[in-house]
Amino acid sequence: MKQYLLSVHVVEGAPAPSDEEMQTVFAETGRINDEMQAVGAWVFGGGLLSPDSATVVRIENGATTMSDGPFAETKEHIAGFWVIRCEDLDQALAWAEKCAAACGAVEVRPFDDLSQA
Repeated sequence: MKQYLLSVHVVEGAPAPSDEEMQTVFAETGRINDEMQAVGAWVFGGGLLSPDSATVVRIENGATTMSDGPFAETKEHIAGFWVIRCEDLDQALAWAEKCAAACGAVEVRPFDDLSQA
């Protein structure tokens, strides 16, 4: 089986969901997590704190630097992710559709063949 990364994207400055809407997202996401685990598709998943909690570590010319904030200055950020195991891309896209219905836009990317061993 191949592994896929399903990443949830949010847009900075978009209207924040209400507490009630967030509870619905959490409930639906939990239901999808349970379903993935029940069929053996689940590898790992989690939500992320906001981009301002990030630290970027770089090594240039042998010197390490660390800077606060996200790697890229952009309005779109990864808010959470799943790593799933599927037979093929079509199966991964079916999971992504369920995830997107629960929590918004989801990008699907396969792991490279070296990561599959």
